Amino acid sequence: MALFGGSKKNYSTITVKKRDVPDGLWMKCPSCGEIVYKEEVATNLEVCTKCGHHFTLGRQQRINLLSDEGTFVEWAGGIKSVDILGFTGQQSYIDKLESNQKKSGWDDAITVGGCKLNGRDIGLGVMDFSFLGASMGSVVGERVTYLIERSTKERRPILLSCASGGARMYEGLLSLMQMAKTSAALARHAEAGLPYIPILTHPTMAGVMASFATLGDLIVAEPEALIGFAGPRVIKETTQQDLPEGFQRAEFLQQHGLIDMVIPRCELRERMILVLDYLCDN
Repeated sequence: MALFGGSKKNYSTITVKKRDVPDGLWMKCPSCGEIVYKEEVATNLEVCTKCGHHFTLGRQQRINLLSDEGTFVEWAGGIKSVDILGFTGQQSYIDKLESNQKKSGWDDAITVGGCKLNGRDIGLGVMDFSFLGASMGSVVGERVTYLIERSTKERRPILLSCASGGARMYEGLLSLMQMAKTSAALARHAEAGLPYIPILTHPTMAGVMASFATLGDLIVAEPEALIGFAGPRVIKETTQQDLPEGFQRAEFLQQHGLIDMVIPRCELRERMILVLDYLCDN
């Protein structure tokens, strides 16, 4: 007899398997903590669909964003890095270059070229932080200079997407010389009355920040990009002062006059078209 007068129940022993979910479909946003669908983020130009956090955008994707389809032609691609100092350490400079070239599919930290944007001829450069931290060596400096000088000759405005950790230590003083070389080329571009717009992405630091990244007619940045010369820890130790909240972020620098515009990536193309229409004679 059942304890409460009921009949004995039969319990199933069948195990229901969870649907297998393939790895790599989801990602956690570091800003809002939400789990977001990778494909949606990719479709949204690598911007979180929940909070607007800007993930790193690949080099080719950024070229596609800032040029009309099928119009980009690479310039100065034949310039290659060499180990002129014979740098040695845990890994040689040549080994570093080869591993980064294999990993990224690109031969150095920047690609420059000519293209059209909304039908207008422009010069375009895109730095890639995934290649040796987009450090500025001789090749980076030479390609930037070539971009500027050819654009000056052909009377093109320039858009240059910047990202860097600074000078390339493997090239010593030669890397620091690129600051002066690129700055001089930009001075001649400005004398010709041609617009130059640097687009500062996360992060843009050190020698790049102290040269061509901040010499534009209009300085643009992506939201929350880290921008500065030395790191916050170094500055705090040097000044012996607590730094303001948001120090060295794009929005803080805009409020204090260093940056002119902070533009979400999804609006960047149209805003650049509008700005070039305003700045250019034709």
